[in-house]
Amino acid sequence: MSNPVETESLPDQRFRERFPLLALLIERMLLSLLLLVAVSVLIFGGVEALPGDFATTYLGQSATPQAVANIRAELGLDRPVVSRYFEWLAGAFQGDFGTSWASRNSVSEQVGNRLGNSLFLAGFAAVISVPLAVGLGMLSVHFRNRMPDKIINVISLAAISLPEFFIGYLLILYFAVNFGVATFPATVYEGMGFIERLKAIALPTATLVLVVLAHMMRMTRAAILSVMSSAYMETAELKGLSAFRAIVKHAAPNALAPIINVVALNLAYLVVGVVVVEVVFVYPGMGQYMVDAVTVRDMPVVQACGLIFAAVYIFLNMLADILAIVANPRLRHPR
Repeated sequence: MSNPVETESLPDQRFRERFPLLALLIERMLLSLLLLVAVSVLIFGGVEALPGDFATTYLGQSATPQAVANIRAELGLDRPVVSRYFEWLAGAFQGDFGTSWASRNSVSEQVGNRLGNSLFLAGFAAVISVPLAVGLGMLSVHFRNRMPDKIINVISLAAISLPEFFIGYLLILYFAVNFGVATFPATVYEGMGFIERLKAIALPTATLVLVVLAHMMRMTRAAILSVMSSAYMETAELKGLSAFRAIVKHAAPNALAPIINVVALNLAYLVVGVVVVEVVFVYPGMGQYMVDAVTVRDMPVVQACGLIFAAVYIFLNMLADILAIVANPRLRHPR
């Protein structure tokens, strides 16, 4: 007689055997969703655990206990934490993050405007940094252990060692203060022309590019070098294929999975790590919005920003996993 547990698991096992790629994709998506829910618990609980009280901060130290109690009741802070969490989570999955305690405006509307600015900054930095990092990585492999490779490695190590706020202040000092060729602060507004917007974000974009370029370039170089020792690379060179063409046509495509992972991780950093850069350049994005909200203890805004940053980071990591799976020929063409 067959085991009931084994019988119940047969459909799932057959599905995995017939559609291994689809099964892995579904598994990654479900794990990402569960991770996002777990992160939402940490964000909400962490914000609730912060010392102090918004009502006291809002009304001042001279506020009467009755006035504080009225504000807490108006904001729903007198209700149980668990019920408030599930209400917040349900609204968040529907795109409703509630109302800002400080401005009394819709958090979703404010986040929408700020998120667009942050994505524009991070996207433009990605357009520059990703192809440049992959190109420099391949160039470094082509001239490995020679002067161009050593120069690229020294510059990349210096860029990795410097924090983004220090790079940002250096760029402001030289290009905005001393030479006067760049705009500071990086102010953008609705209706601003595309060229003017690019000029405004030149310095924060350069800062982000320098921060992520070095890491992506070094990981690209390492991934391609690990492929260069393969037998088919030696065969390609024996057939007379030039070293650079062998790197471009054979080594780089076969090193695609680790390159995709490091690029996706750095893209996630570009979106999530813009907080410091936006504060340095007074850029009206999500990072600046979150810092301003922390200053006045506007908890709905802090929770919304934290959840959105987490969702972007988890989504890009999931995308990296999916692209790496799709790039694996053994999964695309199972025997």
